[in-house]
Amino acid sequence: MGFRPVTHVLFDMDGLLLNTEDLYTVAYQNILTPYGKKYTYDLKIKLMGLQGHEAAQLVISSLDVPLTVDQWLSETKKQYELLFPESKVMPGAKKLIEHLHKHNIPIALATSSSKDGYELKTDRHHQELFSLFNIKTFGSSDPEVKKGKPHPDIFLVTADRFPDKPKPEQCLVFEDAVNGVKAARAAGMQVVMVPDARLDKTLTTEATVVLNSLEEFQPELFGLPPFDA
Repeated sequence: MGFRPVTHVLFDMDGLLLNTEDLYTVAYQNILTPYGKKYTYDLKIKLMGLQGHEAAQLVISSLDVPLTVDQWLSETKKQYELLFPESKVMPGAKKLIEHLHKHNIPIALATSSSKDGYELKTDRHHQELFSLFNIKTFGSSDPEVKKGKPHPDIFLVTADRFPDKPKPEQCLVFEDAVNGVKAARAAGMQVVMVPDARLDKTLTTEATVVLNSLEEFQPELFGLPPFDA
């Protein structure tokens, strides 16, 4: 497959840059256990990339949980405050972000997380790394992002926030989730997918390229500066 050269790069966060998808699983199961419910990986795939209220509605309806959306969001907030401050950076993420920043490649964060959730995940240990993103879009709390992934809103809104307004075909998206890949494709952008190892490979076919880790990424394939030898 041929890759188009790009000039701008957009990053998802949860499960791609930080290990917070694992922490979401712990949080959800902690809430569901008292009700005798199991948070399965198949359900998780459907939730990844959704806005907070969308995810709440889907998990409540799918598992018949006796909570309202507001009650679910309140319970998850308590869990997040306990778990998220100890999030870890995923392999290869720091090297890639710092490399692109060093070479003046415009980069942006496009996460379905809320601003509050982002701060919980980054404030304690990762402020320096995430300060390299001049543009940050928080899908669950940004009024311009009308619909969550798999809709293209978050990537189109984020790209439009670059001062030079790149066209979608000039943008490369990094994602870990099926819904995120679909959103990037719907936005007309190429997308590098770094899925969970458990994900069925048949669900990765829409990605431009699929990697086991960000450590495998070769910037030069997309016309970006190569890593130093």
